[in-house]
Amino acid sequence: MARTVFLGTPDFAVPVLQALIGHPDLEVVGVVTQPDRPAGRGRRVLASAVKQHAERLRLPIFQPPTLREPAAVEHLRSWSPDIMVVAAFGQILRQPVLDLAPHGCINIHASLLPRWRGAAPIQYAIWAGDKETGITIMKMDAGLDTGPILRQMAIPIKDDETGATLHDRLAILGAEVLIATLPSYLAGELSPQPQPEKGVTLAPSLKKAEGQIDWSQTAKEIDRQVRAFDPWPGTFTFLDDKLIKVVKGTPDPQRSYGEPCGTVVMEEDRLAVQTGEGVYFLQTVQPAGKKQMTSQAFLTGHPDVVGAVLAP
Repeated sequence: MARTVFLGTPDFAVPVLQALIGHPDLEVVGVVTQPDRPAGRGRRVLASAVKQHAERLRLPIFQPPTLREPAAVEHLRSWSPDIMVVAAFGQILRQPVLDLAPHGCINIHASLLPRWRGAAPIQYAIWAGDKETGITIMKMDAGLDTGPILRQMAIPIKDDETGATLHDRLAILGAEVLIATLPSYLAGELSPQPQPEKGVTLAPSLKKAEGQIDWSQTAKEIDRQVRAFDPWPGTFTFLDDKLIKVVKGTPDPQRSYGEPCGTVVMEEDRLAVQTGEGVYFLQTVQPAGKKQMTSQAFLTGHPDVVGAVLAP
C-alpha cells in the first residue's frame, strides 16, 4: 500500500479525502490542514471541513501555520509518505515539501489547465462565460499551478450554474478522476505531460469589493457575475448609499426601457434594472442587516425604489 499524506482545507477537499480512505491500495498516514480560524458573524474559532472529517476518521492531523519552517517539513517526513495528495490546501508548497515523497505531490485543480491558474478557477470560469470547465490532476512543481498534467476531464457549465453548484460538482468529479488516475501513476504506467504554453489565464483570489455590480455592463455579464460570486464574495449594489446584496436574478438581453444604466423599473410585479445592454430582473435581494427577500417583498417596504438609480 502506498503511504499517503493528504493536504486540504475546505469542503472541496472532503470528497477527495474520503475517496483516498476508501481505496484499497492507499493508506492515509496523515492529514495536513490549515489552523482553526474565526469564521462567521460571531467570529467563533472553527476547524476546517477537512479537519472535522479527519477527526471522525481518527486520522493523524497536522495544522502548521506554514510549511516553510524546517520543523514542519520534518513532521511530514516522519510520516514517510510515498505520495502526497493536495486539494485546495491554501498554502504554497516549497521545494523541500514537494521533494518529500518519492512520487511527489499530486494536486486536484478545478479547471482545465492552463486555463484559470490560481485560487478561484470556479468563479472565473462562470464569470468569463466559459462553456466548459473540469478537473486537472497534475504533479506539482514550484510554480502556481504550472506542473505537468496526468489527466483531465471536462464538464459543461450549465446556463444557470452558480459558484456553489459548480463547486459541488467539481469536488465530486475531482475525487473520481484522482482515484482513476493514481493506480496507473503509482505503477509507472502514466507519465505527466507538460502543460500547453498557449491558453494561460489567471484566477487570483477574489475580494469583496469585486462583487459591486457595474450596471453599464450587459445583462448577461451581470448575470454571470451574480451566479459566479454565489456564495462568495457575493454581489451588491447601492441604493441611496445603502448596500443591497443581489442574490439572484434573470437577464433579458433583448429588452430595454431606454433609461440610464442602473435605473430601477417595475414590470407587472417584478423589479428590473436597466443595464448597458438588456435588462436584469431582480428575483432575490438582501438589504443590509436584513434577511434575503423577493424583489416583490423589497418593493413593498421600499416603494420609492422604482425610478431610482442604483450606484454606480
